[in-house]
Amino acid sequence: MTDKTTDRGSNRSQRPSNQEFRTFIGEDWGPRTEGPGRSSVADYSAVRRANLGKQFIGQRLVIPAGELRVRSNDTDYRFRAHSAFAHLTGLGGELEPNAVLILNPIEGEEATHEAVLYFHPRSPRSSEEFWADSRYGEFWVGARPSLEEMSTMTGIRTDHIDNLPDALAKDLGQVQLATITQADSKIDAQVQQLRDQESLVNGQELDAKLNEATSELRLLKDEWEVAEIQKAIDVTAAGFDDIIAALPRATEHWRGERVLEGAFAQRAREEGNGVGYDTIAAAGNHANTLHWIVNDGSVKDGELVLVDAGAEVDSLYTADITRTLPVNGTFSPEQKKVYEAVLEAAEASLAKANEKGVRFREIHAAAMTVIARYLEGWGCLPGTAEESLAPDGQFHRRWMPHGTSHHLGLDVHDCAQARKEMYVDAELEPGMVFTIEPGLYFREDDEKIPAWLRGIGVRIEDDILVTETGARRLSEDIPRTVTDVENWMKTVLNRS
Repeated sequence: MTDKTTDRGSNRSQRPSNQEFRTFIGEDWGPRTEGPGRSSVADYSAVRRANLGKQFIGQRLVIPAGELRVRSNDTDYRFRAHSAFAHLTGLGGELEPNAVLILNPIEGEEATHEAVLYFHPRSPRSSEEFWADSRYGEFWVGARPSLEEMSTMTGIRTDHIDNLPDALAKDLGQVQLATITQADSKIDAQVQQLRDQESLVNGQELDAKLNEATSELRLLKDEWEVAEIQKAIDVTAAGFDDIIAALPRATEHWRGERVLEGAFAQRAREEGNGVGYDTIAAAGNHANTLHWIVNDGSVKDGELVLVDAGAEVDSLYTADITRTLPVNGTFSPEQKKVYEAVLEAAEASLAKANEKGVRFREIHAAAMTVIARYLEGWGCLPGTAEESLAPDGQFHRRWMPHGTSHHLGLDVHDCAQARKEMYVDAELEPGMVFTIEPGLYFREDDEKIPAWLRGIGVRIEDDILVTETGARRLSEDIPRTVTDVENWMKTVLNRS
């Protein structure tokens, strides 16, 4: 009888099975290096867990890290933890696939929950897992932390993942379960099975509330988070230097956009965890496709190239920066007009963010006022700027269809599950980090605009922090005016 197709993964290798080999491979290994100390984020993540717990008194909260996902056959995609898990544990990088954070309800005057982190710790070197398990074995993926080491690092009590089912089921019925959904399909299935067994009917409502609450918890960044975002911006700034240095080679390559994408990716991976999102490297008319990530086009002298890129550091916090660069280092008169219109819109948004009592949605409105005025002056609108800005107008959105701002942090579009009143309609508060990114996009085939505008696409994007004294650009050191961009490019190209 032939072997089952599910067993054929071992066809490409032969695994020793004799006891002599098992003994041989597990013995005579030197002492392990000293484990990690307490992480600098541990105290901050404890405060975050406490703030979350206050919203879910008496409920057991289930926050999975997520699961490894198959890329092809027996090869996984690189792991990236769910943002709620990373935020509440402080674990970044590629730690820990299939882990689950549980917040168990407790009775106390201050603490509402006890945190327990369930994960797969390393096995002894004498075990078969050590050398034979390609997912968890030390020979394959390196030495995983022990239960004690993980607890020391995170400040969270730890337990083996094998004990998770009992922990989920404990006192069920007296205790309700709320879980972050769609992070780990196995955990979703376990939770649903337990709910079915106990005839618990409000699970989806509780899950939705937890997903919402963990998203809103990230609306205000603590000082540790701000420092990590600044670190990501600094790596991104260096990556933009690399992009400029790569422009000469890009103009000679048939896929010059990918030359620029690759230059940034190298910096992001060397100095961080990688890119926070797929880089947009859009030359010429490609800049008018808002999410151009194919990046297979040429880069030509005389064109602009719009690069939207952000490095994600090891903590998983990301930057989100856009600069529009003249390929030859100098803006043409037409390009300069469009660029300075967008820059003025960006400055208007930042000025609005510095007003007292301003709401998040007003940042976008400030940029649109400037955009509409320029479009009227260039003869693009069917009426006046004022008419276009009215709710029943909005004709200017043909050339600026996206929003001007979004929150930024562990996700490039952070806090996306937050309620409208907590996000778009909320007043700005110290600790908020968001983008300001107006743009103008004039497609080559757009017959509603003057010919001189066609094919020009410009976006300028910066990352903003609200402080007690106002809003400021965290990306201030990345040049943005016409003169500063041209001088920046000249400096980088002269030294490269």
